[in-house]
Amino acid sequence: MLVSALLTSVGINSGLCVLFFTLYSILRKQPTNYGVYIPRLIAEGSSKRRSHFNLERLIPSPGWVKRAWKLSEEDLLSTSGLDAVVFMRVITFSLRVFLFAGVIGIFVLLPVNCSGDQLHDIDFADLSNNSLDVFTISNLSSGSKRLWAHFSAVYLVTAFVCYLLYYEYKCITGKRIDFFHLTKPQPHQFTILVRSIPVSAGSSVSESVERFFMEYHPSTYLSHMVVHRSSKLQSLIKDAKKLYKRTTHLQSEPNQPQYRHVGLFRHRVDLVDHYGKKLEDIEENMRLERSEVSLATQEVRAAFVSFKSRYGAAVAFHMKQSINPTEWVTELAPEPNDVYWPFFSSSFMRRWLSKIVVIVACILLTILFLIPVLVVQGLTNLNQLEIWFPSLKSILTITFVSQVITGYLPSLILQLFLKIVPPIMEFLSSIQGYICHSDIEKSACNKVLWFTIWNIFFATVFSGSVLYQVSIFLDPKHIPAKLASAVPAQASFFIAYVVTSGWTSTSSELFRIIPLIWSLIRKPFTCCSDEEFEVPSIPYHRDIPRILFFGLLGITYFFLAPLILPFLLVYLCLAYIIYRNQFLNVYAPKYETAGKFWPIVHNSMIFSLVLMQAIAIGLFTLKKLPLASTLIFPLPVLTLLFNEYCRKRFLPNFIAYPAEVLIKRDREDRYDPKMAEFYDNLVAAYQDPALLPIQFSANSDSLNSPLISAAQVRH
Repeated sequence: MLVSALLTSVGINSGLCVLFFTLYSILRKQPTNYGVYIPRLIAEGSSKRRSHFNLERLIPSPGWVKRAWKLSEEDLLSTSGLDAVVFMRVITFSLRVFLFAGVIGIFVLLPVNCSGDQLHDIDFADLSNNSLDVFTISNLSSGSKRLWAHFSAVYLVTAFVCYLLYYEYKCITGKRIDFFHLTKPQPHQFTILVRSIPVSAGSSVSESVERFFMEYHPSTYLSHMVVHRSSKLQSLIKDAKKLYKRTTHLQSEPNQPQYRHVGLFRHRVDLVDHYGKKLEDIEENMRLERSEVSLATQEVRAAFVSFKSRYGAAVAFHMKQSINPTEWVTELAPEPNDVYWPFFSSSFMRRWLSKIVVIVACILLTILFLIPVLVVQGLTNLNQLEIWFPSLKSILTITFVSQVITGYLPSLILQLFLKIVPPIMEFLSSIQGYICHSDIEKSACNKVLWFTIWNIFFATVFSGSVLYQVSIFLDPKHIPAKLASAVPAQASFFIAYVVTSGWTSTSSELFRIIPLIWSLIRKPFTCCSDEEFEVPSIPYHRDIPRILFFGLLGITYFFLAPLILPFLLVYLCLAYIIYRNQFLNVYAPKYETAGKFWPIVHNSMIFSLVLMQAIAIGLFTLKKLPLASTLIFPLPVLTLLFNEYCRKRFLPNFIAYPAEVLIKRDREDRYDPKMAEFYDNLVAAYQDPALLPIQFSANSDSLNSPLISAAQVRH
């Protein structure tokens, strides 16, 4: 790729960023767009619709940037939780890494690369027509003493990244403990989930649970809530909610058509009465289904068991409860609003088969995704395009067209295809057998990350057949050499990828183009009121892998092609401001993992370091510098030993809280007068929402207690 193609890509993406920023500054002020750009403020009552026209609405202003910049970590913690703090620390961690690497790369390694003559001398008079390869390590000749600068850089950056990883792991561990002490008592701190409950003849699951824990945990056991199969009931409630909202919309909008012709003879019916009767029928089915679900025959052999203290729950979680380890299996309970209730409605065999299906689906998706990767590789090569499409040869000779096709279009195509990966991985994780939404999201985060690394990095570097890519890793001795020869060749593509995918995706996150379009489509068909705003939560499984993948590109290419670092820093600066703004105005937490995403970040950075070191070993070997290659060998070993130390030192605190923390907090709660009320609420905290009293229609005489309130339905 020529410098001119990169400059074209930078120009296009810079223009898009400016356009998105300008449109956002105007559209966010329009009352009709509050549900898109400030749903959190509307839901919290911090902002209200203003119907009167104001000229200020049409003038873009940067005030939101100042507010986002001034947001402190303490404010972010109090409003969005520790997960949001950890997410922003991922960005600041990356900024520190690439500021340090950028100083070395831009001011030391880049001039060294330009001083080489392996490819050809740089023509500074006509810089735009130079190949980007002259700015990479490929421009240094074999055996050059200048390569020792790159050797030193590898050691310096490795040491700096490991220091920052240790500091962040320690800091986040401390924040996790502090967050535990500062938050009010939570139901999940006192509760465990017990599965594979053995039931003797003539007794129910509930009776078995109570008998077991009263016998073996008499001093700490408080209560339990048996799980029921309620998937059909949940489906009925979902249908009833849709009908209820449709009915209330018709009643509140007199301009909406109130009648419709239905049936073969086109009878004219009142839609409100029609929906009302259907609602009553569904409600009756709900009552029948609810009575069936409440029976002991619909009990799942699982229960949420609550204890009088956090330490009591921890003891029950850590200890084997039975001689048979497959019975009375315990795990920590998630937050009540984090429980994924459909998990309990599926059988063990179905969950086991689902895991196999997920593995097969991931393999097939990986293979299918190679198609757009190969198309992209063809677009980066004009000669290949001329062979594929001879009729376009005259168009491809136009300078601007060729620059757009080779510099901008390939990364844009990959970005569009990658949009569908996070929702697919989230769905696959949801059928894999996780009991809570946070575990589903963490699993999806891992899947998206490694899918991106394999399909974007390795598939692009080793562009060829699937079998060829697999064969490379089946011959581990030659992996460094093959990486060393293939990775530098794709430097120009990944520089353009950072500009296109990084800058554009972050700017589009601010502009929220898909929610905006969806809002415009829905507007004529819905009754707009503040109560209907649905405040979204940030999709960590989409955004964390993207940041980590750019981190991998930066660490891998900082000594190969230092020119990538300024573009990465621009991306991270944009992300820093934009995501802080989104936490302020858009996203609200639906559940809290207390920073459990950080181990994923740590493991990804360790992998990036080892990959970079493997490439360095192969590269110095190819460049006829055997001493440097030999001296690099201890580096991956030391990195992996450092990772093992961090895993032993910090990871246990992310799995469960230590006894000293639990006991200290339990002692503090002894003098809290609100604990009696908390224990009363804890008894029903894990009741299935589908079994709660609900009512949709006004006709509820047949039931003494309502099924759901109208206010609950609106939310």
